Amino acid sequence: MLKQNLLILLIIIVSSCKTKKETTQKSESFTIGVVADCQYCFCEPSNVRYYKKSPDRLRHAVDILNSQDLNYSIHLGDFIDKNFTSFDTVAPIWNSLKADKYHVLGNHDFSVADSLKPLVFEKMNLTNRYYSVVKNNWRFIILDGNDLSVHGALTKKKQQQTDSIFELLSKKDLPNLVKWNGGLSNEQLSWVESELILAQEKNEHVGFYCHFPAFGEEQSHNLWNYEQLLDLIAKYDCVQFYFNGHNHNGSYVKKNGVHFLNFKGMVDTENTTSFATVNFTKDSILVNGYGREPSRKLKLK
Repeated sequence: MLKQNLLILLIIIVSSCKTKKETTQKSESFTIGVVADCQYCFCEPSNVRYYKKSPDRLRHAVDILNSQDLNYSIHLGDFIDKNFTSFDTVAPIWNSLKADKYHVLGNHDFSVADSLKPLVFEKMNLTNRYYSVVKNNWRFIILDGNDLSVHGALTKKKQQQTDSIFELLSKKDLPNLVKWNGGLSNEQLSWVESELILAQEKNEHVGFYCHFPAFGEEQSHNLWNYEQLLDLIAKYDCVQFYFNGHNHNGSYVKKNGVHFLNFKGMVDTENTTSFATVNFTKDSILVNGYGREPSRKLKLK
């Protein structure tokens, strides 16, 4: 009788441990939605960009994202192409997402009248230009590549810093030193390092979101001071990926174990779309692409 009771107790303990392990593994896995360069305006097509088709494409993406159990969705910048009223068409579609939703600032998001630029943040539900989101032992760092820029530097101080960095970098032959790109201020870079230190202390994985690339198959779309950011990232082994838009053709490279993935632009081509769901597991990032966006498996360090 004693042996039988011990056996039953052992079975209960093993079953309990198994259930706890399965629950832990399940909690480690989560999925997000990713869209880049919706870039809507009520405009005629320009080259391969079909601006008027973007609302229907975004609506289709939102329908698919809402059919899945997502942790959150993020748009990687250039929500509009130009005109402040463009926000009124696409924002309600994006806001119909059931899960949490976040925005990254793109250069075209500031292609509005100067007097309306301070109102862009409210239209995109942003209280901060750059910020972080912590979920499931991941720290997602959302950068503002328009911090120093011709289009998005809205204070006299930031405009002066923009002029200074542009003049400094003009001494070099850089393909990315064009006015439709932008850079990170020293203030933002200091904040990034504080976030990385915090992530390292808490043993968190780190992923970056930005509109502008920091590294790619070609460098003409990069942040002005991308090398400064890459040097900072290289100091912290917790960094796993850097996701961005801006280069509508897309790009993927791996550098020092970090995945640099440039998502393709939704606005491009006459008859296709582009967006993705991204599943985070214990050892991989699984990109499930729709339309032109390829599916990929990215191994974590």
